[in-house]
Formats: sequence, structure tokens, C-alpha cells
Amino acid sequence: MAPRQSPAKDKLIGAAVKVVREKGFNATSVDDLCREAGVTKGAFFHHFPTKVDLGIAAAGAWKLHANELFGGAPFMAEEDPLDRILGYLEYRRDMLEGPIGEFTCLVGTMVQESYETLPALREACQDSIWGHALTLVNDIEAARVRHGVTGDWTAESLALHTQAVLQGAFILAKAADDPQAARDTADHLIRYVRMLFNLPVIRSEGEHHG
Repeated sequence: MAPRQSPAKDKLIGAAVKVVREKGFNATSVDDLCREAGVTKGAFFHHFPTKVDLGIAAAGAWKLHANELFGGAPFMAEEDPLDRILGYLEYRRDMLEGPIGEFTCLVGTMVQESYETLPALREACQDSIWGHALTLVNDIEAARVRHGVTGDWTAESLALHTQAVLQGAFILAKAADDPQAARDTADHLIRYVRMLFNLPVIRSEGEHHG
């Protein structure tokens, strides 16, 4: 059995997830993180030599959390792998409600600020994004076989495309300060996947008409 993680360490990782999604990585200070976690700076530096080290740990925790959340979601009980894929996308769309900082992606936020200047953090963000995206690959490949879908694309490329669209949706929501921009983008992704698998395109529950 793995040793239990320190409560202070857990609190700091949770604080990073919350505060970085609200303020961005660069704008978040060690003081902000300690205040949110309710720990001292001494506790911070006991567990993390730098803020980047905490960011890396948070990226790893974020991937595990996402895989557990979606892996245990109701749509995973669907028998048809295509229904599981569409269920995943609809589940993601339906999460795009409320304060933007509560539904945007921690690693997507961090990588935009770190891709050039903080290579270790960038790599941790890539591992998190790719690691979650690749959980879709088996169902996408099974759905291609089951529904007789061919084409010059791979299951991995479609899995990564879903994450690219969702990350872009978060950016639109931030730019507009409006979750509806993200929901509309997610609806288009659902339409695209339905068309790719030769299903009729139906109006999504979250579709917005101005």
C-alpha cells in the first residue's frame, strides 16, 4: 500500500488547482497558495522547493482526478463504444456551467504560460493532457470497427482533437467571460463526431440560439 500523502501537501495541491484556474500560474504567488491551503510558507517549502514543483504535482493529480471522474461517469455503462464517446462529450459540455474558473482546465491554463519558459512544467502538462486524451482511444477504435467507419485518421488523432476543441472552448469562455461560448463550441464538437460516424445530426440539449 502506498504511504498516505501529507495533509499539507494535499491541501497545497488542491489550492493550486483552485487558484491557478482562477488567476493563472504566473499571477499566483506562493503566498496565495499558502493562504488558500491554510498552511505556512515553511510547510510549502518543506513539500515543494518551488512553485513549479507544486505545478508539476498538481498536473499529475489533475490527470488522475480526470481519469477517475470520467471513468466512473454514467455514460461508461453504455454498451456501444460510440455511445460512450458521445456520452463523454455531452458530459463535458454539461459541465460548462457556473464560474469559469471552476470548469476550465488546470493544465491547459498552465501550459499556455509555461510552454517556452518552464519546460518541466510544460512536459507535466503534456503528460496530463495526452494521458487523459488517450483514455478515449480504445473506444474510438472499437466504434470505428463496430460502425464500419474508415478514413485517413487515427483514433489517437481524434482523441487529441476532442481535447484541442475543449481547450479552445475554455479560452473562448474566458475571452467572452461567458460559459455559453464554451457550450456552443462543445455542441459543434458533438455534431462533428456524429457526422464522422455517419449519424444524423440532432439538436443538442445545450444548443444556444441567439
